[in-house]
Amino acid sequence: MNSTQSTVRYEVLDPCLLGRPVHRLPEFAAQLRDDLAQSMRLNVHRRYWGTCQVDAVTFSRLDGSEARQRWLGFASPSGQLGFAMERKLLLSVLNYRYGRATRGEAAVDEQAVRVTATEERLAVVLGQQLASILAARIESNLPNGGRDLGEEENIKAGNSAQPAKGSWVVTVSLSDGELQGKAWFALDKQVMGDVLRGLLPERDASKKGNKNPGPLAARLQVGLSGRLVSKETTLGAMFDLRVGDVIPISLHRADVMLEDSRLFTAAVTEHKGKLCLTSFEDSE
Repeated sequence: MNSTQSTVRYEVLDPCLLGRPVHRLPEFAAQLRDDLAQSMRLNVHRRYWGTCQVDAVTFSRLDGSEARQRWLGFASPSGQLGFAMERKLLLSVLNYRYGRATRGEAAVDEQAVRVTATEERLAVVLGQQLASILAARIESNLPNGGRDLGEEENIKAGNSAQPAKGSWVVTVSLSDGELQGKAWFALDKQVMGDVLRGLLPERDASKKGNKNPGPLAARLQVGLSGRLVSKETTLGAMFDLRVGDVIPISLHRADVMLEDSRLFTAAVTEHKGKLCLTSFEDSE
């Protein structure tokens, strides 16, 4: 074996995601990016974000610098959301909110600024704002879902907890002039399940929506045939038949057949000029 031969690293598939529309997550990210950009322009949010721009929204697994951030927890209608933001971005929003600086300036020195209660409260407010937009997007994609942006009363601050390694994370890249920063959402299994369920193609969603198709016996189509009469005769008599001859028969109960199997017997009646079968009885 050649020791200089490079080893190719392949991505490990998560068996829990097989058959799920993971390939459509960029579509959700694009929707969320538009929702965030629109919400930041609302008057109620502009006083915090000013001219801040949403550059990109991406999905990834928790395994990097975001794991070392200070995480806040929020309870949404779908499940638990974790939220974290780079402190340089949070301080920039804080300074702008209280008129200490203009937007677009370079990031402040985080080490030179001590953490205050005002900064911690602002982190909760911003997390609640952004988490409500994410929750609204998830719900609007679900069948019969739909909620307006900014309904923050549905997002409650919960216990802060470090997301587990490998959790799904939504990374939001923000910028304002020279300032660039990131915010993250950590999604639990229930929330991520709703995200993927909302991305199902319409034909799959319609199939899943048909929860009561009825019992199989009511939907299975079979063909029945009725044998009205049978008569035994000799071969010679059959060859002697001529046009206009009459074969005398007596009409008794008919046999009801499923292919070659005799299932029932039935009485033969006449109704509006048509022969009908009635009074079914098991053949056994």
